[in-house]
Amino acid sequence: MKLSWLSAAVVLGAAKTATAISTVEAVGNKFFRDGQQFFVKGIAYQLRPDDPLIDTEQCTRDADLMKTLGTNTIRVYHVDPKADHTGCMTVLANAGIYTLIDLDTFDTYILPNDPWWNSTQHDRYAEVLDAFIQYDNVLGFFVGNEIIAINNQSNAAPYIKAAARDMKAHRDRKGYRPVPIGYSAADIAELRPMLQDYLTCGGNASENVDFFALNSYSWCDPSTYSTSGYNSLQAQAKNFPVPIFFSETGCNTPGPRLFQDQEAIFGKEMINDWSGSIVYEWIEETNHYGIVSYGSPTEKTITTGDVFDGFTRAGSPTPVQPDFDNLSKQWASITPTGIAKKDYNAQKTVSTRACPTSTKDGWLVQGNVKLPTLGETFKGSHTPSPSATASPSPTAGEAGQGQGGDDKENPAPANKVFKGMVAGLVGVGVLFTVWF
Repeated sequence: MKLSWLSAAVVLGAAKTATAISTVEAVGNKFFRDGQQFFVKGIAYQLRPDDPLIDTEQCTRDADLMKTLGTNTIRVYHVDPKADHTGCMTVLANAGIYTLIDLDTFDTYILPNDPWWNSTQHDRYAEVLDAFIQYDNVLGFFVGNEIIAINNQSNAAPYIKAAARDMKAHRDRKGYRPVPIGYSAADIAELRPMLQDYLTCGGNASENVDFFALNSYSWCDPSTYSTSGYNSLQAQAKNFPVPIFFSETGCNTPGPRLFQDQEAIFGKEMINDWSGSIVYEWIEETNHYGIVSYGSPTEKTITTGDVFDGFTRAGSPTPVQPDFDNLSKQWASITPTGIAKKDYNAQKTVSTRACPTSTKDGWLVQGNVKLPTLGETFKGSHTPSPSATASPSPTAGEAGQGQGGDDKENPAPANKVFKGMVAGLVGVGVLFTVWF
């Protein structure tokens, strides 16, 4: 159903009147807004493969229901940096909703088995960052999603870290506000603790991620804190040096989803170390993870107008029950306690991690290796780091394309396929709390 020209004009006019929204910052292992701790209650939002943030009319409809649900953050996997996002970003800000934006695209993500980091990737990532950093409701950026998905892919880790280093250098060189830049990891038990430690080790904050996020589906209702493995996740996250949160969660088997993991994430066991979660996902597709739909499924061969891959992707969002209400009730009942920024001393509460050594189970990076520079391609081994850590790569204008050559459109690795066609790549003190 389309809005009439009059109602559409009202929607678009309202979108131009923004409510001021405070920025979120990362301090130690916590997020803060207006001096109070901020916890993520998020939804993965990707109606279409290319960009869901260019249709102000649709964003208005969705943001209204997201606000009813209790959402304060969305994750968007793919955007078009050349498009105008002012309408949607304003609508979201008016609803009190922040965004986490992935910087990579279908043809610029870091390859897990043949990694490189070149000027084409750098410039494409920077283009997305430049387009969105102007908005106060941008909470952060991801330099990758589940790049390392199986044991023999950990040699890509230094390239992930190099991307974070160079995007942070670009951000700072441009004089932008210090929007956090991090990584979204697959939940691979043999690699997870090494990867999260590696991305924050070495003692040089300019080279480390500003946050670490995890895509985990290990809690399948009915489950518990122990049987789900969340107790192990918490043990590995205790006193982590940067904010850590779930960038995807919400197992859908056997169903319906009860979202009881939210009680643990925001409960006494995990709340001191975790900063919230993003539930996968907003739109109902073939994978049955969605909590809203826009109409009945159609033939997958139909791709016209608002229909793509067998699903309508615009119109009035209708809650998928009982999942929508189950999540809404969980979030409404959760009241996590946080700490005021003025009472928080990160130096006393977080610990810098040692760079991990290689393991027989598949972590292949030996200690604090030298990070690749712009244009460098993996040659089969990493160079041990000198006593002084590597400097940020020169800007694309100062360095050539390098050995990586032009970006190639490569098939995604085995488990870096879509859970749904337009969803994200698959690979997650005590006084004040910001809670919508």
